Amino acid sequence: MQASERAFTNYLVIGSGLAGLAAALKAASHGAVTIVTKRQAAECNTQYAQGGIACVIRDDDSFESHVRDTLEAGAGLCHPDIVRSIVSDGPARIQDLLDWGIHFTRRGEVAERLEAGEAESFDLGREGGHSERRILHSGDITGNELVRVLLERCRANPRITILENHLAIDLISTRHVQWQGENCCLGAYVIDRDSRRIKTLVSGCTILAAGGAGKVYLYTSNPDVATGDGVAMAYRAYAEISNMEFFQFHPTCLYHPNAKSFLISEAVRGEGGVLKIRRGRDYVPFMEDYHEMGSLAPRDIVARAIDNELKRTGQPCVYLDVRHHSETFLRRRFPNIFEKCLEFGINMASDLTPVVPAAHYCCGGVRSDTNGATTVRNLYAIGEVACTGLHGANRLASNSLLEALVMAHRAVAHAARDADQNLPVSHEQVPDWSSGDAVDSDEQIVISHNWDEIRRFMWDYVGIVRTNKRLQRAKNRIRMIRKEIETYYWDFIITPDLIELRNLASVAEMIIDCALGRQESRGLHYNADLPTPVGARGKDTHLRRPAKAVIWHE
Repeated sequence: MQASERAFTNYLVIGSGLAGLAAALKAASHGAVTIVTKRQAAECNTQYAQGGIACVIRDDDSFESHVRDTLEAGAGLCHPDIVRSIVSDGPARIQDLLDWGIHFTRRGEVAERLEAGEAESFDLGREGGHSERRILHSGDITGNELVRVLLERCRANPRITILENHLAIDLISTRHVQWQGENCCLGAYVIDRDSRRIKTLVSGCTILAAGGAGKVYLYTSNPDVATGDGVAMAYRAYAEISNMEFFQFHPTCLYHPNAKSFLISEAVRGEGGVLKIRRGRDYVPFMEDYHEMGSLAPRDIVARAIDNELKRTGQPCVYLDVRHHSETFLRRRFPNIFEKCLEFGINMASDLTPVVPAAHYCCGGVRSDTNGATTVRNLYAIGEVACTGLHGANRLASNSLLEALVMAHRAVAHAARDADQNLPVSHEQVPDWSSGDAVDSDEQIVISHNWDEIRRFMWDYVGIVRTNKRLQRAKNRIRMIRKEIETYYWDFIITPDLIELRNLASVAEMIIDCALGRQESRGLHYNADLPTPVGARGKDTHLRRPAKAVIWHE
């Protein structure tokens, strides 16, 4: 039997990306906060965000323009009221970051030529789908700067406890104690990766900020921690899940055998980078054949165009041409990307940069309202784990960090004001974890084999372009694998690898089910067997776990 511990906290934050850290800093004004993060706290999707934060701050830009760009990119599935609300809250949340000490790049740090008085103004970037320059950035390591500063703030706050190398196993809800009233989140079971002790963390408010699920695909820009834990746990706690079929593939990851899906920021195309493909001895642009914005088209269109070109020509990659800029400018504007490319023998100022698409961002997730509240009482979902209605069928570049900031602020404000911190049951009624008759496993090959198989068939069958036949094949495979994993889960003592595999399989099945349920091609969900409606509003897909008797530590 695995040993267990228990503790109470006012606010339990699961995840340490921008959404989680910002929420923790806000919540610390109202009570004790515990952050649970599965590796080192800095290891999260935010850490690898290069581009920046989309926000209207220029006088010649407007909220309506940003809203319009977002709605157009979202392919008729964004919730206009949510889009308008989040976009208009952006400047106040950017001010929070500035107050916390975040440094955004100024014009004088990168520009080779400046107009009078421009040196101290923000150097705003432009990315695909944006009609204006409105991307605040810290060089090309914006995420690194955000995590560094906010993590320092959290560590210095005596009300915030950070549990690193702790992996959430499952959310605890009133269903675990056979409560007959409204389903309410009571906290989470968490395993210490080092000691393997399992902790029962009871909380008056649980904020799920566990990030995305890019590792469900064979090729991804995401770090290894992105295994869909938050969505899977929320589903098992009977929260509603929406729009999982919309998984965004970033068009430009560096194509090199020794580069582990290193991202080439969309901001490179925002500075005039052009996508080209080899034709004979020449390299020619091709995006104008697919969209009027060319290489700055929305990501779903660019990714499908690249996929089509590669399949049509049999070539392994396309190329990003940014050679019209000087090396001095490229080193200033994209210092990290430039140096990383140099490590692989590519000088962006003189060489074409080989790129391919890779899984990047989940536009679906745990359905949450304008305050981050889910369909489970006292459970909030923010950041990539959530589906607020902002992104619709395709995320507009750099809207994700904006959403994370705004929703972190709103979730804490709502919880402090409206959430009932008086749990419907006493702390003592929440049971500790029990492993029952489970024993240590001697067949770890089951985990590694299923992990690889899921990621491969998801890439092949549920990738950038889908068909009904491919989706059905994926459904048949995941049904068998899920059954095998569940049997393994109940027979053997859990390990972090098993927890992640279980979550990965669960999220894979959600993506497949939502894709099978959508009888149209829209945004990121492109099914070659189904029509693409023109100008029609779409409807969200929803998944909710069927009600049934629940074994308490399921």
